[in-house]
Amino acid sequence: MNAVFNSAFPVWAIAALAALGVIARPFRLPEAVWAVLGALLLCVLGELPWVQALHAVGKGTDVYLFLAGMMLASELARKEGLFDYMAVLAARRADGSARRLFFLLYCVGTVVTITMSNDATAVVLTPAVLAVARAVKAKQPLPYLYACAFVANAASFVLPISNPANLVIFGEHMPTLSQWLARFLLPSALSIVLTYLILRVLQRDALAQKIEKEAEIPVLSAAGKATGWGIALMAVVMLTASALGISLGWPTFAAGLAVFLGLCMQKRRFLWHYLAEISWSVLPLVAGLFVLVEGLARIGVIDRLAHAVSELSAHSASHAGLLSGVSVALASNLINNLPAGLIAGNTVAAAHAPAQVLNAVLVGIDLGPNLSVTGSLATILWLAALRREGIEVKAVAFLKLGIATMLPTLLVALAALAVTGAY
Repeated sequence: MNAVFNSAFPVWAIAALAALGVIARPFRLPEAVWAVLGALLLCVLGELPWVQALHAVGKGTDVYLFLAGMMLASELARKEGLFDYMAVLAARRADGSARRLFFLLYCVGTVVTITMSNDATAVVLTPAVLAVARAVKAKQPLPYLYACAFVANAASFVLPISNPANLVIFGEHMPTLSQWLARFLLPSALSIVLTYLILRVLQRDALAQKIEKEAEIPVLSAAGKATGWGIALMAVVMLTASALGISLGWPTFAAGLAVFLGLCMQKRRFLWHYLAEISWSVLPLVAGLFVLVEGLARIGVIDRLAHAVSELSAHSASHAGLLSGVSVALASNLINNLPAGLIAGNTVAAAHAPAQVLNAVLVGIDLGPNLSVTGSLATILWLAALRREGIEVKAVAFLKLGIATMLPTLLVALAALAVTGAY
């Protein structure tokens, strides 16, 4: 036993330090640096053969393509002011009511998350919402910013395209759109509504503030309108691919590239500076995580977890689903939901677990990160976006809000899976 532990210890240590680096970003180095360094260290020390590491990187091809396409679309929307326009339009409709503005911005965040992924809500919509809060002279902007963070996870399993983690969990066995909706429409709808209601109650004092009625609506340029229509068509392409059971990577990338090239043609120049401002480091981050999880699989972690899930599923699939959903939700906040999702997805596949377990795992991975600021990449990026604007959100304050919001929402969503027969 000691020999096994000693041989596995370097892999555990490297994976743990890499995960900590991704979450804490020591020396303010990008998250990707720590994931890639951890992956390279596994190979250099001989803990994982280079060929096996490259194979692990290749497993993420569909995820990379999906992310690249979504990042292209998100950057176009940001540069052309589409999200700013949507947020300010919501502010005008609020007509001086802080509570109504909270509801409208939450709705905008829901739409953006569902159609463009949770990362777009965290990274692109958050600065627009902050600008709106300042425009209406809201003395307490945090409720509106919390809405962005929480809905980015709460609405992230309405559709397969709503969260990159969905691709990680299901891999090559992604359900068709009709199957997905049959499983997750009710749980996700309840998740969105209950998250809103809890936040609305917990932030009631701040939302009693007065705000300005007038907010100047920015002019949406012809390029901005074209971007909006392009993203709408992009969503249609992705939903069609999902309905036909086609992997989402290539359709998403091709559609995002088509929108980008279309905008280049409209502006009659190649938009290099748009490409330069995209956070491409997300791609090596995900690749590094794939390698780290492969290292853990090589020392038997996945097999042992799969054995435990198999035994529990054989005894009671419903109990296995509940325990798995809650476990991965909590684990997401310790190691981030992307590595947790990779481990959970590989575990469920190795265990040949029933669909109830897989569905519960997806809900846990998507919704669990609402507990803390370290739960998902989207929340980490949300926090970084606020810091750039001089706003500090204390981890303890977020945790208190997360405990009150995520835990009951998770249990309701898992119960809804049981009602629909998906768990």
